[in-house]
Amino acid sequence: MIVPLDEAVRELVHDGDTVALEGFTHLIPVAAGHEIIRQGLRDLTLVRMTPDIVYDQLIGAGCASKLVFSWGGNPGVGSLHRFRDAVTSSWPVPLEIEEHSHAGMANRYVAGASGLPFAILRGYSGTDLVANNPNIRTVTCPFTGQELAAVPALNPDVTVVHAQRADRDGNVQLWGITGIQKEAVLAADRALVTVEEVVDTLDPVPGQVVLPARVVNRVSVVPGGAAPSYAHGYYERDNEAYRAWDAVGRDRESFGAWLKELTDTPAVSEPAGRGL
Repeated sequence: MIVPLDEAVRELVHDGDTVALEGFTHLIPVAAGHEIIRQGLRDLTLVRMTPDIVYDQLIGAGCASKLVFSWGGNPGVGSLHRFRDAVTSSWPVPLEIEEHSHAGMANRYVAGASGLPFAILRGYSGTDLVANNPNIRTVTCPFTGQELAAVPALNPDVTVVHAQRADRDGNVQLWGITGIQKEAVLAADRALVTVEEVVDTLDPVPGQVVLPARVVNRVSVVPGGAAPSYAHGYYERDNEAYRAWDAVGRDRESFGAWLKELTDTPAVSEPAGRGL
């Protein structure tokens, strides 16, 4: 259950998979994304409600052939330049995009977690998304006759999330801004969770989400695994890192130097047996 990050990624993530690395502002699984890059995975369909710089890095490294999302950008800074280059210039490989609203993406995960084939919501009316996304349809309510938007369930092959801690049995606890992580894990065929630490007991925390070991395939201990995003109760957001990425991501040569440095550096992951 508790294994080094490189081993977990090698076991759970494969070329051609649909992969969700979820986190909303907080607890973004950046270290896991970097390990996917190191292992040279290709032809991934990347899914996330709010792809930010780690998705820019995955796209720039050539890992992705498609992005399914509802908003993309470097939060507080601007555009994702590797994402933009892939869409407009097919560099380093062409990137197909499928755009939804936040509500649409969230409801897709909920449907997937619930074992339903699609989700129904009030939304998309009056937007350009309907005309540009064949995965947004309409259904008529059999009770009221009202026309509603429908979107297919989202069931990733693999969901990756970061959390504050896990116990020795692999039960996971996270708190703070938790976004759609729980639903993304429950909707997936396989789940990997990176954590700040492993503890004997998961003491209750206000607003906590507990993912039982039965829905988590592998846990990897990666202190700082969400940086430069933050982990509530452990470290703050590194705003300067987000600003610095803008210059790196703008230029192919600068990005190439960043990518070489990343791939030449081994993953930082504690041994599975440490402290167990």
